[in-house]
Amino acid sequence: MNPEYIDEWFPLEYQRNYISMLIGRFGLTRRRAEYFVRLWAYLLLKEQQELGRRLKHPVTKLQLPKGFIACTLREADAVFYSNRDRGSERAAGIMINQLAALGLIEKKFDGNTICIQILSKPNLEVPETVQIKPDAFDPESDTIPVANFLAGNYKWMNSSTSAPYKIAKLLPVWAKQYSTGMRVLRRCDNGHPVGFYILYPTAKESEKNFFLPPSKSLHLSSTSEIDPITMALPGDPESTCVFVRGWIIDAPYMQRVNTCRFLEDVQTTLSQMQVDFPNLCNLYALVIHPNYEQLAKVLRFQKIHQDPQIPIYWVYTPLKKFLALNIEEAVSNLEFV
Repeated sequence: MNPEYIDEWFPLEYQRNYISMLIGRFGLTRRRAEYFVRLWAYLLLKEQQELGRRLKHPVTKLQLPKGFIACTLREADAVFYSNRDRGSERAAGIMINQLAALGLIEKKFDGNTICIQILSKPNLEVPETVQIKPDAFDPESDTIPVANFLAGNYKWMNSSTSAPYKIAKLLPVWAKQYSTGMRVLRRCDNGHPVGFYILYPTAKESEKNFFLPPSKSLHLSSTSEIDPITMALPGDPESTCVFVRGWIIDAPYMQRVNTCRFLEDVQTTLSQMQVDFPNLCNLYALVIHPNYEQLAKVLRFQKIHQDPQIPIYWVYTPLKKFLALNIEEAVSNLEFV
C-alpha cells in the first residue's frame, strides 16, 4: 500500500466525517484528528493488503486493524504530509508520539521498524468540559507528573529513560532557590498539573552560554551532573537575563484558550520577577521541540544561534517587548497541531 494514495482509497469526504466527529475529543485539534484518521485508514488498508484480502474501493467506513502494523517514519511522513511542504520524518515521529500520549495508539520498536496499533475505536460522545487555571508550582504534589510530561520534549533527541528521574530531582531544588518563576496549569477538578513553565533568572557568569552552541546548555536531558547555567539569587543587580528553561502544555490540553491564558501568566510572573531582579531586560529560550517553533515566532522571538550538531537553537526577545505583547492577538493565527 502506497501511503500517498490514501485519498484515492479513502476519499476526503469520508475522512472529513470522521475528523468532524473527533475534533475536541481526547485533546484532538483539527490537525491531530486529521492525522489520526489518515494513520488509522493507512494501517487498515495496509493490513488488509498484507492479508491478501480484496480491498473495497473506495473505503467508506473504518474498522480496527488487529494488532500491530509496521509503519516507518517515511511512511508516516507520507501519510500525514502528502502534498504538503512542511512535513518531515522527524515531525511525523513527534506526531506519532502525540497520538500515543493521547491514548489513541500504541507504538513499539522492534529494532528496525516502528509498529503501531490503533488502541480502540474512539468514543464519539462529547467529553465533560474541564476547567483549568494557572497556579504556583507545588514541589510536593507537582514534581512527578511535571517531570514525566516535560521529559517528553527530549524523547526525539535520545532514547534515554533517565530524563524524568533527573528532572524530578532538579525541580524541588530550583523551587527552593526561586519558586516565583515556576508555575503550572492546573485542572480545577482534580488538581493535576497539565502545563508547566520555569523562568530561570540567570547569573551574570552564565550569560555567555546564550552566545554558545545551544547543546552546551542542555542539562535536563544530559548525563552531566554539572548545570551549565547558574541561577541568580533575588536582589542580584547584575542579573539581566531570564532563561525560559521550560514551557509546556501537555498534549491533550494544548489548545488556544489554554495557551493564551498560560502565556499571559508568564507576563504577570515576569513583572513580579522585575521586583526581585530590577535590571532584567533580556529573555532567552531554547527551541527544542518542533511544536513550539511557530509559537516562538508569533511571540516575536528572534532566532540567534543554531546548534551545529542537532536541530535546536537559541531565540531571544527584549523583555519589555514581550511584556507589551497582546497575547490573544499574537496567537490568533497560530495553527494548533
